[in-house]
Amino acid sequence: MAGGVAWFLTKPEPWPVSHWEGLGEPDLANGEQVFWAGGCTSCHATSKSEGDARLVLTGGLPLKSPFGTFHVPNISPDESAGIGSWTLAEFGDAMTRGVGRNGEHLYPSFPYGSYARLTSKDVNDLWGFLKTLPKSTNVAPPHDLPFPYDLRLVLGAWKLLFFTDKPRVTVDTGNPKLARGQYLVEGPGHCGECHTPRNTLGGFEADRWLAGAPNPEGEGRIPNITPGSKSIGAWSESDIVTYLETGFTPDFDSVGGSMVEVQKNLARLPAGDREAIAAYLKAVPTRE
Repeated sequence: MAGGVAWFLTKPEPWPVSHWEGLGEPDLANGEQVFWAGGCTSCHATSKSEGDARLVLTGGLPLKSPFGTFHVPNISPDESAGIGSWTLAEFGDAMTRGVGRNGEHLYPSFPYGSYARLTSKDVNDLWGFLKTLPKSTNVAPPHDLPFPYDLRLVLGAWKLLFFTDKPRVTVDTGNPKLARGQYLVEGPGHCGECHTPRNTLGGFEADRWLAGAPNPEGEGRIPNITPGSKSIGAWSESDIVTYLETGFTPDFDSVGGSMVEVQKNLARLPAGDREAIAAYLKAVPTRE
């Protein structure tokens, strides 16, 4: 009996098929904007790729973590090595529910905990755009995880504890700019995945949203980006917008580390989206 209850509480939960029906033809221009906001190329393209090579989502990048090494999958439209044979529902459930096409739990190294906030329209538009990109036949290696992290069954319990599509913080969503900024930062931008500290189980410390965290892939720390930050707390909204567009800080330093790729992506967004991100970052609760 207890085992049955545990399974029911932790089983994969894709959306009903009807959730992905009736969305119509994807808006490819919007899909491209979701692509850049989501940073797909930063993990799924070959490391340090430039130009059109950034659109070849070949996968294979190793992501080191305290739980083992995850290898980023090929998400090009190749039918065998990539996701070209997937349906919109399979793609959408992976993106927003962390459920694979075979009904399995996905590891949260793929930031579905953030992408869960994507609208169905944006998922449909992104899916349409991804299908226009070049195919890659590269087959990414499997994850290299020690026991018990190699057991996907435990991911159901992790989701029960930490998976949510609710807002991370409270801001004035009656303000369209703040509402858009919250959507971009907490959703496709998945900024909290690196900038928020985690507990020993890998869940966010909810009261430390964007307060900075150890670098999950190496030495050093990912900075605090709340108004209490020693790095950017004194920056104005305009300073943040300029940084996201050009990569230059107010004191004429330049973007570095893993933020280089993020800044490249965000520079492709409309100016209004960068302004919305900046407004949100100045409105979140101060953490020091």
